[in-house]
Amino acid sequence: MQAAKPSDRYGSIPKRNFRNAIIRLLEEQYKMVGSHKVLNLIADDIERLHKEFYPDAELNSIGTINWRTTKAGCKKPSYGTKAEDYEVVTVKLPLIRDEDIDNRIREFHSYGEADALNANYKKACARDIETMARLVKSAYEQGGLLTGAELSVLLNRSLGVIGKYIKRYHETHDDILPTKGMILDQGSKPTHKGSIISLYEQGYAEPDIARQTNHTIAATSRYLKNYKRVKTLLEKQFNLMEMVRLTGMGLSTILQYKELVYYYHPNLKTGSENKEIKEIGKEVGLAAE
Repeated sequence: MQAAKPSDRYGSIPKRNFRNAIIRLLEEQYKMVGSHKVLNLIADDIERLHKEFYPDAELNSIGTINWRTTKAGCKKPSYGTKAEDYEVVTVKLPLIRDEDIDNRIREFHSYGEADALNANYKKACARDIETMARLVKSAYEQGGLLTGAELSVLLNRSLGVIGKYIKRYHETHDDILPTKGMILDQGSKPTHKGSIISLYEQGYAEPDIARQTNHTIAATSRYLKNYKRVKTLLEKQFNLMEMVRLTGMGLSTILQYKELVYYYHPNLKTGSENKEIKEIGKEVGLAAE
């Protein structure tokens, strides 16, 4: 028996769907053998009614997975809070779609079987980036924020590769992916600091950061200068009030930059943030969150 072609093996995947199951049921159980056109029309009508009466069924289709992730817009935990203490939300992520399989089949037809492996290798990066963007945007639309680590697990790629994918996406698209790192210090949308510093930590040059975040180079430099100052002071173990006096920035601004530094450089955490904030709150009359 001749082995099935790779394109045929891919082609069998989308055929295992609800519509074809209806046709098979009509043929095998109801013995409605005859015009395939009639069976297709019946299957189309049943599928249409199913979507009309069960509109949420698409969210639970094959290739979609349930995933628990950080809730977008939730109140930020206080310093020292563990990652698992963040408020979470369950989202349905479209990991695999029918068009993903169709694209694989088209690749085999376009390049021929001899070149298919090489063609797949060349297109793997583009496919992964497209899937990554789809997952991030879908999670955000449902009120969730995916992290680089979550994308690493979902796409079965290393954190380093995911970082390169995100950078590549931003180099080739006008929008910014709403990952948890990008939405770190905001409510419903990315703030200037979060977006600018995320791109900086990914290795972008200041002119590129300014262009992608719609900021002037001067404004971008100002944000990065403040971020670097706070990071340097944390490395030298200055406390919050010392940083306020040295930088001239307000306490709330220092705390925002400090949280960003801790996100990208967790090794700088000392574990004494909660106590320090409470003491400062008493000193300046602020209620520590």
